[in-house]
Amino acid sequence: MSAVQNSVNFTMGVLEERMMLSGLHTVADIFCCCCGQIIGWKYESAHEKSQKYKEGKFVLERGRIVDEIDFSTEFYIDTRASMSDGED
Repeated sequence: MSAVQNSVNFTMGVLEERMMLSGLHTVADIFCCCCGQIIGWKYESAHEKSQKYKEGKFVLERGRIVDEIDFSTEFYIDTRASMSDGED
């Protein structure tokens, strides 16, 4: 089962062709389930061979997911899998 199927905090939009800085890609925007705002995108497929490593990867835009970042302090996101409150 993929991470997307297990996630409950975002939804994916429709696939579309988008010209990115690194070339043409098929991507889907991802949206916050709480507020509905775009928080980033998922690379579904890359049209250039050198960009294939991006397929299936997600990009989260920090400015869209964290309010009032104080860049003078260290910022850390724990990316390890953990139990949710419902699994306690």
